Parts: sequence; C-alpha cells; structure tokens
Amino acid sequence: MMAFRTNGLGKRQKGCHEAGFTLLEVMVALSVVAISLLAVYRMHSQTLFMDARGRFDTIATMLARQKLADLETMDLADFAGDSGDFGDDHPGYRWRIQSEAVSSEETKEDGPNLVRFTLTISDQTDTQFTLDTYRIVYE
Repeated sequence: MMAFRTNGLGKRQKGCHEAGFTLLEVMVALSVVAISLLAVYRMHSQTLFMDARGRFDTIATMLARQKLADLETMDLADFAGDSGDFGDDHPGYRWRIQSEAVSSEETKEDGPNLVRFTLTISDQTDTQFTLDTYRIVYE
C-alpha cells in the first residue's frame, strides 16, 4: 500500500519513505568493522610470534642444560670449542660452545685458570639462545 502525504498546499504526494541504509551509514559501518578486524589480526599475529618464541626458549633452555651437563664430564684443560646438532631428537636445533681464558685478580699465575664458556643454541630460523658460564680449569 502506498503512503500519501500532503504538502503545505494541501495536495497529496506519493511518500518516499523507503526502508534501508544510506551510503554514509554503510561506509561508517564498514570502517568500524575494518578497524576492528585489523586490531584482531595484529593481536593474533603477535600471539603466534610469542607462542613460537616461548616454545623456542623452553626447548633451548632444556638443550642448554643438557650441553652444560655434557661439559661437566669433559676434560676442559685443552678445550677450545665445539659445535654440532642434536640429531633426530631435536631436528633443526644446533649448538656451539666457545671458550676463552679470562684474567682475574682472584686466580694466581701458578693457580687455576678461569675460563668463560659461551654456549649458543639456535634453530632453523637463526633464533638464538646464548648462555655464558665460567669454570675454573686446573692444568
């Protein structure tokens, strides 16, 4: 059924009251949705990055403990450094140990040497976990 209204002169006109949204309302709604989705996307990608980094830090810490335990059983007097991987147990993870003598006023010339060992654990993406530890080495 058509609605009629009267103008100021008393003549009837066809009504133009149609249901719907204006272009401006649609554009504002799309802008709000786009901004919201962008914020959700950024939070999601940051969450994925933090999850991957947390997983790497957990595994790298465990592997570093394993390598430090291996270091305790080695003869460190002539140890210069070594590197390798963790085999099939942890594919893609590599380790490297470097050593260097450190001078200290606490150790005497005829006494033990203080050596710093730098252990680096890395994965396929070259994310690195580095740990420095010091040992007293008797020659």
